Amino acid sequence: MSLVIDRLGINSEADDISTQILTLTMSTLYVTQDDAFIGRIDERLHVKYEKKTILDVPLLKIDGVVVLGRATISPSAINELLERQIPLTFLTGTGGYLGRLEPEVTKNIFVRKAQWQAAGDTPQAIHLVQGFVRGKLKNYRNTLVRRQRESNDLDLSGAIEHLDHVIAPIDATQNIDSLRGLEGAGSAAYFGCFNEMIRNTQFTFPKRVRRPPTDPVNSLLSFGYSLLRHDVQSAVNIVGFDPYLGYLHCDRYGRPSLALDLMEEFRPLVVDALVLSTLNKQLLKVEDFVTEPLSGAVSLTNEPRKTFLRLYGQKKLSEFKHPVLGRKCTYQEAFELQARLLAKYLMGEIEKYPPLVLK
Repeated sequence: MSLVIDRLGINSEADDISTQILTLTMSTLYVTQDDAFIGRIDERLHVKYEKKTILDVPLLKIDGVVVLGRATISPSAINELLERQIPLTFLTGTGGYLGRLEPEVTKNIFVRKAQWQAAGDTPQAIHLVQGFVRGKLKNYRNTLVRRQRESNDLDLSGAIEHLDHVIAPIDATQNIDSLRGLEGAGSAAYFGCFNEMIRNTQFTFPKRVRRPPTDPVNSLLSFGYSLLRHDVQSAVNIVGFDPYLGYLHCDRYGRPSLALDLMEEFRPLVVDALVLSTLNKQLLKVEDFVTEPLSGAVSLTNEPRKTFLRLYGQKKLSEFKHPVLGRKCTYQEAFELQARLLAKYLMGEIEKYPPLVLK
């Protein structure tokens, strides 16, 4: 038997198999083992597998639960999560989004009213789409510049120049569809040289492939974006937005468009950076991935998946100086900070929405 202790000071008696069952990164609990049982005892959440208690954690120290694969959760645990405003997200074992259970939206009707008033081709919507696209593409560009500076044998100047040309007309572009076109062109330039930034001969990246991802690199990107969606949607809900009404992403039944909008500037900063770091430090191997015979979908096996979840949790908690607020914060805090800046813009409290751009 071994003692499992994480940074929250949570203790649990567990045998070796427990390392494949769940990961707790500060305040998000990830349950990855099929047939695990999530229950509640008093003020604590506990996870069992084969009648053994694997984790026992105070509910006060959890702000989100993510279930990957097939696990069972008790009605008592669900009730407690709802009462405590703790979202519960369900993903497939490969990281595909299934659904989300969360309490009713906050009572701040004024934020949602401002959000709805800005919908469509309004000046506010155009300004926000400009910001989302500019933030994402500038972070793409800064990623390429940084990688080129770190590697003398890497020439990404063509893609950097292409991104410069795409970024230049953003502020003068007043049509949302045209801005979407610029976003697509910039993303194509960035992912067109993504393979060159992978300094690990075990892995290659031919092109961006989704639904399903058919190679390990795309698998990590898609998995990371699913985790990021959970975190950003939680921030959007905390601030009081309707997550389904966005500006850059078109309205579609069941799609949290605003959460996807706000995700854009974080994709290169959090997920892409994590994937490149994980591969270039050789923290994962090709043998850590499995291919589903029928669909061709590629995904991580159990233990490597736990490794990636831990690395994602560490990335969320890494600090940087926020360029607008002028103080240090973590990416986890930045998700909510950016959502609050978005609310301040829509409420007329600030003149512009400042996307998070880091050099």
